[in-house]
Amino acid sequence: MGKKKKKVGGGSGELLVCRSPKATRDYQIEQRMEAGIVLVGSEVKSLRARHADLEGAYCSVERGELYLHKMYIGPYVQAGVFGHETNRSRKLLVHGREIQRLVGKLAQRGFALVPLRVYFKGRHAKVELGLGKGRKSGDDRESIKKKLDLREARDAMQRSRR
Repeated sequence: MGKKKKKVGGGSGELLVCRSPKATRDYQIEQRMEAGIVLVGSEVKSLRARHADLEGAYCSVERGELYLHKMYIGPYVQAGVFGHETNRSRKLLVHGREIQRLVGKLAQRGFALVPLRVYFKGRHAKVELGLGKGRKSGDDRESIKKKLDLREARDAMQRSRR
């Protein structure tokens, strides 16, 4: 028997490959959507082995189609010379009306389309995209203050229990 895979999404049959924690830190995500990825065989094998990274990856709309740029998918050793390019641009599979809606949103100042996580849903590789607005440095100070206040309150509650 093979090793059990980590499931994500409350038992919906999703297998997490990688995620981008910087995306949620640097952007205020307003809307999320799911897209399929066009891959070659050795890329699918590498994704299943979790040899992928979303650091520095971004999405763009080109000629009415959605593309994912700079996503790293490591080489699959057994593919030999028939392997894939690790950082190539990959086409994302989304309905045309969704792309038109995204183009309207991306035209507004400050909006960006960022990949949040890559996962398998059933046997298909998917990427979760977030339509987000860039955070300002003041937002970081506010969130740090909130975390500090929560930590202090938690510590005070523990001290009162003793």
